[in-house]
Amino acid sequence: QVQLVESGGGLVQPGGSLVLSCASSGFTLDDYSVTWFRQAPGKEREGVSCTSQSGIVYYSKSAMDRFKISRDNAKNIVYLRLAQLRPEDAGVYYCAAQEWVVTYTTWNEPNEYHTWGQGTQVTVSS
Repeated sequence: QVQLVESGGGLVQPGGSLVLSCASSGFTLDDYSVTWFRQAPGKEREGVSCTSQSGIVYYSKSAMDRFKISRDNAKNIVYLRLAQLRPEDAGVYYCAAQEWVVTYTTWNEPNEYHTWGQGTQVTVSS
């Protein structure tokens, strides 16, 4: 019943922007932490940003000051604004959710999350 669906990916030039959406259903978003991960070919899945159940927001070092996560609990949507995009930002972006408290040591660990979307592709190229 719990489901996440990502959308908004596409092709952008370096320096460009995208807004990704993670639409949730089957649960109350306000009770969940939601994290955006990304995975490029040949690389490990890495946490990008988290909007935690506790209200704390986390960013990876590379995402900090360039990306912005937000949530609309009434609409059950979590957004990730990607700005100043670089080729190394390319990959499949996934959102994931779980209802337990995450911290600065756990928010970016994929195994902490039990619900995942199918991913949306972000390509950064000239």
